[in-house]
Amino acid sequence: MATVSTWYGDVDAALIEALSAIRMVMFDVDGVFSDGRIYLGNDGEEFKAFHTRDGFGVKALIEHGIKVAVITGRSSIIVETRMRALGVHDIVQGCTDKLSVFERLAEQYQLNAAQIVGVGDDIPDVALLQRAGVGIAVQDAHPWVQQQARYVTSQRGGFGAVREISDLILLSQGALQTQGGMSV
Repeated sequence: MATVSTWYGDVDAALIEALSAIRMVMFDVDGVFSDGRIYLGNDGEEFKAFHTRDGFGVKALIEHGIKVAVITGRSSIIVETRMRALGVHDIVQGCTDKLSVFERLAEQYQLNAAQIVGVGDDIPDVALLQRAGVGIAVQDAHPWVQQQARYVTSQRGGFGAVREISDLILLSQGALQTQGGMSV
Protein backbone atom coordinates (compact mmCIF):
# COMPACT_ATOMS: atom_id res chain seq x y z
CA MET A 1 0.00 0.00 0.00
CA ALA A 2 1.38 3.37 -1.04
CA THR A 3 1.29 6.11 1.58
CA VAL A 4 1.75 9.85 1.80
CA SER A 5 3.66 11.27 4.77
CA THR A 6 1.65 13.96 6.57
CA TRP A 7 1.83 15.83 9.86
CA TYR A 8 -0.63 13.24 11.15
CA GLY A 9 1.44 10.22 10.11
CA ASP A 10 1.43 8.15 6.95
CA VAL A 11 -1.90 8.24 5.13
CA ASP A 12 -3.04 5.86 2.39
CA ALA A 13 -2.31 7.47 -0.99
CA ALA A 14 -5.71 6.31 -2.28
CA LEU A 15 -7.39 8.34 0.48
CA ILE A 16 -5.39 11.43 -0.48
CA GLU A 17 -6.46 10.87 -4.10
CA ALA A 18 -10.13 10.60 -3.04
CA LEU A 19 -9.82 13.79 -0.97
CA SER A 20 -8.55 15.67 -4.00
CA ALA A 21 -12.08 15.49 -5.47
CA ILE A 22 -13.86 16.82 -2.36
CA ARG A 23 -16.10 19.89 -2.74
CA MET A 24 -18.05 19.63 0.55
CA VAL A 25 -17.58 18.37 4.11
CA MET A 26 -20.55 17.50 6.31
CA PHE A 27 -19.68 17.41 10.01
CA ASP A 28 -21.52 16.22 13.09
CA VAL A 29 -20.94 18.63 16.00
CA ASP A 30 -20.96 17.01 19.46
CA GLY A 31 -17.99 14.66 19.65
CA VAL A 32 -16.45 16.10 16.47
CA PHE A 33 -16.16 19.87 16.99
CA SER A 34 -16.40 19.36 20.74
CA ASP A 35 -15.21 16.59 23.02
CA GLY A 36 -18.79 15.37 23.27
CA ARG A 37 -19.38 16.62 26.79
CA ILE A 38 -22.14 19.09 27.51
CA TYR A 39 -21.70 21.40 30.48
CA LEU A 40 -24.87 22.63 32.16
CA GLY A 41 -24.91 25.52 34.63
CA ASN A 42 -27.18 25.88 37.63
CA ASP A 43 -29.56 28.08 35.67
CA GLY A 44 -29.77 25.64 32.75
CA GLU A 45 -27.25 27.43 30.55
CA GLU A 46 -25.26 25.17 28.26
CA PHE A 47 -21.54 25.38 27.57
CA LYS A 48 -19.38 23.74 24.92
CA ALA A 49 -15.69 24.13 24.16
CA PHE A 50 -14.51 24.55 20.58
CA HIS A 51 -10.88 24.44 19.48
CA THR A 52 -9.57 27.50 17.62
CA ARG A 53 -7.39 25.35 15.36
CA ASP A 54 -10.49 23.49 14.22
CA GLY A 55 -12.07 26.86 13.49
CA PHE A 56 -9.07 27.88 11.42
CA GLY A 57 -9.35 24.64 9.46
CA VAL A 58 -13.03 25.27 8.68
CA LYS A 59 -12.31 28.81 7.54
CA ALA A 60 -9.43 27.55 5.37
CA LEU A 61 -11.73 25.02 3.70
CA ILE A 62 -14.32 27.70 2.98
CA GLU A 63 -11.69 30.12 1.65
CA HIS A 64 -10.49 27.34 -0.66
CA GLY A 65 -14.02 26.92 -2.04
CA ILE A 66 -14.98 23.78 -0.10
CA LYS A 67 -18.52 23.95 1.25
CA VAL A 68 -18.93 23.10 4.93
CA ALA A 69 -22.15 21.89 6.56
CA VAL A 70 -22.93 20.83 10.10
CA ILE A 71 -25.67 18.31 10.76
CA THR A 72 -26.42 17.61 14.40
CA GLY A 73 -29.10 15.87 16.39
CA ARG A 74 -29.12 18.48 19.12
CA SER A 75 -30.21 22.11 18.85
CA SER A 76 -28.08 24.80 20.43
CA ILE A 77 -27.68 28.55 20.09
CA ILE A 78 -23.99 27.98 20.85
CA VAL A 79 -23.58 25.85 17.71
CA GLU A 80 -25.41 28.40 15.56
CA THR A 81 -23.25 31.22 16.91
CA ARG A 82 -19.95 29.34 16.51
CA MET A 83 -20.66 28.05 13.00
CA ARG A 84 -21.91 31.43 11.76
CA ALA A 85 -18.71 33.02 13.12
CA LEU A 86 -16.72 30.52 11.03
CA GLY A 87 -18.72 31.30 7.88
CA VAL A 88 -20.71 28.06 7.78
CA HIS A 89 -24.08 28.63 6.08
CA ASP A 90 -25.52 25.12 6.09
CA ILE A 91 -26.36 24.47 9.75
CA VAL A 92 -28.94 21.76 10.37
CA GLN A 93 -29.81 21.17 14.02
CA GLY A 94 -32.31 18.84 15.67
CA CYS A 95 -31.81 16.40 12.81
CA THR A 96 -32.88 12.78 13.21
CA ASP A 97 -32.31 11.84 9.55
CA LYS A 98 -28.84 12.95 8.49
CA LEU A 99 -29.05 10.97 5.26
CA SER A 100 -31.96 13.03 3.94
CA VAL A 101 -29.99 16.22 4.70
CA PHE A 102 -27.01 14.71 2.85
CA GLU A 103 -29.19 14.06 -0.21
CA ARG A 104 -30.78 17.52 -0.08
CA LEU A 105 -27.44 19.34 0.17
CA ALA A 106 -25.84 17.17 -2.52
CA GLU A 107 -28.70 18.04 -4.87
CA GLN A 108 -28.70 21.71 -3.87
CA TYR A 109 -25.00 22.07 -4.69
CA GLN A 110 -25.07 19.59 -7.61
CA LEU A 111 -22.51 17.27 -6.02
CA ASN A 112 -22.16 13.52 -6.20
CA ALA A 113 -21.24 11.39 -3.18
CA ALA A 114 -17.59 11.11 -4.29
CA GLN A 115 -17.29 14.88 -3.81
CA ILE A 116 -18.47 14.81 -0.19
CA VAL A 117 -16.79 13.89 3.10
CA GLY A 118 -19.01 12.84 6.02
CA VAL A 119 -17.57 13.14 9.54
CA GLY A 120 -18.99 11.69 12.73
CA ASP A 121 -18.39 9.98 16.04
CA ASP A 122 -21.47 7.96 16.97
CA ILE A 123 -24.14 5.64 15.63
CA PRO A 124 -26.49 8.39 14.32
CA ASP A 125 -23.65 9.40 11.96
CA VAL A 126 -23.09 5.99 10.34
CA ALA A 127 -25.52 6.47 7.42
CA LEU A 128 -23.78 9.76 6.60
CA LEU A 129 -20.33 8.13 6.71
CA GLN A 130 -21.49 5.24 4.54
CA ARG A 131 -23.18 7.47 1.93
CA ALA A 132 -20.36 9.99 1.60
CA GLY A 133 -17.55 9.38 -0.86
CA VAL A 134 -15.19 9.50 2.12
CA GLY A 135 -16.51 8.65 5.57
CA ILE A 136 -14.33 9.79 8.46
CA ALA A 137 -14.61 9.02 12.17
CA VAL A 138 -12.76 10.91 14.86
CA GLN A 139 -10.14 9.08 16.92
CA ASP A 140 -12.40 8.66 19.95
CA ALA A 141 -15.54 7.72 18.00
CA HIS A 142 -17.60 4.71 19.00
CA PRO A 143 -15.67 1.57 17.91
CA TRP A 144 -18.37 0.42 15.50
CA VAL A 145 -18.45 3.86 13.86
CA GLN A 146 -14.67 3.66 13.40
CA GLN A 147 -15.16 0.33 11.63
CA GLN A 148 -17.60 1.97 9.19
CA ALA A 149 -15.22 4.81 8.32
CA ARG A 150 -12.66 4.90 5.56
CA TYR A 151 -10.36 6.98 7.75
CA VAL A 152 -10.07 7.50 11.51
CA THR A 153 -8.35 10.70 12.59
CA SER A 154 -5.28 10.62 14.82
CA GLN A 155 -6.80 13.52 16.80
CA ARG A 156 -9.80 13.31 19.13
CA GLY A 157 -13.06 15.18 18.66
CA GLY A 158 -12.74 18.70 20.07
CA PHE A 159 -8.96 18.41 20.11
CA GLY A 160 -7.95 18.96 16.49
CA ALA A 161 -9.82 16.25 14.53
CA VAL A 162 -11.59 18.86 12.38
CA ARG A 163 -8.27 20.57 11.66
CA GLU A 164 -6.68 17.24 10.70
CA ILE A 165 -9.47 16.59 8.19
CA SER A 166 -9.20 20.13 6.83
CA ASP A 167 -5.42 19.85 6.49
CA LEU A 168 -5.63 16.51 4.67
CA ILE A 169 -8.19 17.87 2.19
CA LEU A 170 -6.14 20.99 1.57
CA LEU A 171 -2.96 18.91 1.24
CA SER A 172 -4.64 16.68 -1.33
CA GLN A 173 -5.67 19.74 -3.34
CA GLY A 174 -2.28 21.46 -3.18
CA ALA A 175 -3.58 24.28 -0.99
CA LEU A 176 -2.29 23.45 2.48
CA GLN A 177 0.58 25.95 2.51
CA THR A 178 -1.47 28.79 1.00
CA GLN A 179 -3.77 29.41 3.97
CA GLY A 180 -3.58 32.64 5.92
CA GLY A 181 -5.83 34.70 8.12
CA MET A 182 -6.42 34.37 11.80
CA SER A 183 -7.83 31.81 14.17
CA VAL A 184 -11.22 32.34 15.74
